[in-house]
Amino acid sequence: MTKTILRWLLAVFYFAAGVIHILKPAPFLTIMPPWVPAPEAVVLWTGVAEVLGAIGLVQPFSKPLRQAAGWGLALYALCVWPANINHFALDMGRADGGLGLAYHVPRMFAQPAIIWLALWVGECLPLRRRAA
Repeated sequence: MTKTILRWLLAVFYFAAGVIHILKPAPFLTIMPPWVPAPEAVVLWTGVAEVLGAIGLVQPFSKPLRQAAGWGLALYALCVWPANINHFALDMGRADGGLGLAYHVPRMFAQPAIIWLALWVGECLPLRRRAA
């Protein structure tokens, strides 16, 4: 039951984030590392990936599709980590500190947890049997 609830929560989070990426890309463009090519296209397609991943995660018809969504969202979270780090650096360089350490430090620690969560709720991690 816990896994199902967390799967839906993660899917809602990713779906909402994806829609925001698509409809309001400006905030995401401001934190994009300068070395990323075609930032507008990257933000658009990351939004599409989030929406499709969220749908794949909660669809009830195919475990392989759910697993693919779990792997995809985990890889997505890993790939956007440089933008999060860049956002942290940009904010810390601002005179007012931007969103501050209270926002950025938990966000840095949350990223690996989100990666693990996508794999767990997507049923991508091997099951361990408890000894009887």
